[in-house]
Amino acid sequence: MDPIVHFELPAKDLDRAKKFYSSLFGWKLDDWPMPDGSTYVGAHTTPIDEKTHMPLKPGAINGGIVARSKDISAPIFAINVASIDDKVKQIEKAGGRVTKPKSDVMGMGFYAYVEDTEGNVIGLWEDLKKAS
Repeated sequence: MDPIVHFELPAKDLDRAKKFYSSLFGWKLDDWPMPDGSTYVGAHTTPIDEKTHMPLKPGAINGGIVARSKDISAPIFAINVASIDDKVKQIEKAGGRVTKPKSDVMGMGFYAYVEDTEGNVIGLWEDLKKAS
């Protein structure tokens, strides 16, 4: 079973969205500068292990707030998969399509956006394979 591990909320105004979510829900928000010059706002909705950065509560997820764009116009959840390449083949065979190809996320793993058969965009996350 591939679990949901992340979410992304699009915002027209990042500062306004940060104020909304931090004041109403107590989320810890961190600005993370991205290589393309944009800002990704990390949203900690649940306590994390400081070493692994993973949620302490089973089933809990953290996410981000991003600038609204053609790729992210509605909330998105991300599913952890063993291989984005393999999962994309299955998605396309089932009638879905890629909306943003697999890309490296600053050496942490890989991410892609796909559209399901109903027009919903979802994220796919693949952990970076650690050399043994």
